[in-house]
Amino acid sequence: MIYRKIFLTLLIFVIWIILSGVELYNILVGIFCSILIVLLFGDINIQNQWTVNKPQRYLWFIYYFIVFLYEVIKANLDVAYRIILPNMPIKPGIVRVKTKLKSDAGLTLLANSITLTPGTLSVDIDKDNGYIYVHWIYVRDINIEETTKKISWKFEKILLKIFP
Repeated sequence: MIYRKIFLTLLIFVIWIILSGVELYNILVGIFCSILIVLLFGDINIQNQWTVNKPQRYLWFIYYFIVFLYEVIKANLDVAYRIILPNMPIKPGIVRVKTKLKSDAGLTLLANSITLTPGTLSVDIDKDNGYIYVHWIYVRDINIEETTKKISWKFEKILLKIFP
């Protein structure tokens, strides 16, 4: 248990230093915040703790991040193009996307990824039936399989390897 808290403290501290830089003030604040976070939240249980120690999950997450960045850039260009050219069609609507993800963390990451991609917004998650309701700037299809393929499958196929 103590090793887990030490590991979490070091991990949070390293992330802090990467984001804020190596200066005396940042180091002191980073140490204080890292210890405080672990003391306050270090005992929270993780669902499926056995998956935390699998290093391939972290490699898949890095790949996921690259795919996510690519999709965000592509969607940004699409939305910017629609703004610059007012004659571009906009057909907004709410569509249903099927998901195979079952874990809360996987569903949350998928819904947030959809929301952070310009032109889409996750509105609701129906965990019992495996659907995410998404507001889409240009509804190309109302078929569930097609909307799933166009909106979420790029993310979901990787997330299924991270959150089995």
